[in-house]
Amino acid sequence: MIGDGDMADKKRSLTGDRPTGRLHIGHYFGSLQNRVKMQDDDSIERFVMIADVQALTDNFNNPQKVRDNVYQVLLDYLSVGIDPEKTTIFLQSMVPELAELTVYYSNLVTIARLERNPTVKTEIAQKKDVFGESVTYGFLGYPVSQAADITAFEGELVPVGEDQLPLIEQCREIVRKFNSIYGDTLVEPKAVLPESANERRLVGIDGGAKMSLNKRIKGLDGNEKMGKSLGNAIYLSDSEEEITKKVMGAVTDPGRIKKDDLGNPDICMVAYYHGLFTNPEDVKIVCQECREGKRGCVACKKQLAANIIKKLEPIREKRKYYEERPELLDEILINGTKKAQEIAKETMRKVKANMKLNYFDK
Repeated sequence: MIGDGDMADKKRSLTGDRPTGRLHIGHYFGSLQNRVKMQDDDSIERFVMIADVQALTDNFNNPQKVRDNVYQVLLDYLSVGIDPEKTTIFLQSMVPELAELTVYYSNLVTIARLERNPTVKTEIAQKKDVFGESVTYGFLGYPVSQAADITAFEGELVPVGEDQLPLIEQCREIVRKFNSIYGDTLVEPKAVLPESANERRLVGIDGGAKMSLNKRIKGLDGNEKMGKSLGNAIYLSDSEEEITKKVMGAVTDPGRIKKDDLGNPDICMVAYYHGLFTNPEDVKIVCQECREGKRGCVACKKQLAANIIKKLEPIREKRKYYEERPELLDEILINGTKKAQEIAKETMRKVKANMKLNYFDK
């Protein structure tokens, strides 16, 4: 419970994912690595939410898909090193206080403000096949739901990818408005970006100049975002065969037809992924040989596929361990959700007291 022992001095972090499919390397570099790293910091109490309610905002007609993927996402969490002994993993739908808090927050946000949110605008454009011209109230308002998720656990630190920053800022606005009306009640969260967003670089051929990689992980097709719905992702659970097949189909320099043509690694997705999975010295060689027409695309892709397979092998092995123990998965979710329920109830008591909704509390 909050306030017991040394818990009162700890900061809380809250993050999560929608269970709409397995997680991919974009999630890994964008957020998962940071979540695992934060487990070594004893000053932080960590919560990770499987956001099944938010997944239903654009999968309302396919609830079985969401239910099945709850366990796929949980397996991905465990396989990358999220430890249920160090991080509380819970189900959004099983904490009813989150829905109640969402209702209260909905009075503090205008429709116009939601429509201006860059992340929402982008995702609505990507969901044309789901909504057509009529976006649902639930999907438009999911930033409000996300604000409830964060603040219900007094989440001060929120590990996210850069594309989620507008959602965190919207949460901060809601917190400030709530506190200005009802008194100092909620904690204003801060986004925690992955180190790779600022530090990852692709080494230039001279060994000195460096070409900055996009802060979001691009898709194999060159799309600015790797996405489950875009068909351009390498999943953490992909087999060696699947990884090889996907890498062999990755977009390369379109102007390079023959092996000895001079290439441009700056516009080649294979070179881009070498920057993620290959050591810097070898990346330098990859880029230099490509520019000089000394490296064929097929050989370059095979080398990349081998590097990705090696990197993801321990993740796949750990996933297999948990796949063979389904009863352990249920135990992790049940225990984590119970803890989350207790904390959300305590936050809600403060919220309702300050909103004058604690009618029967003496």
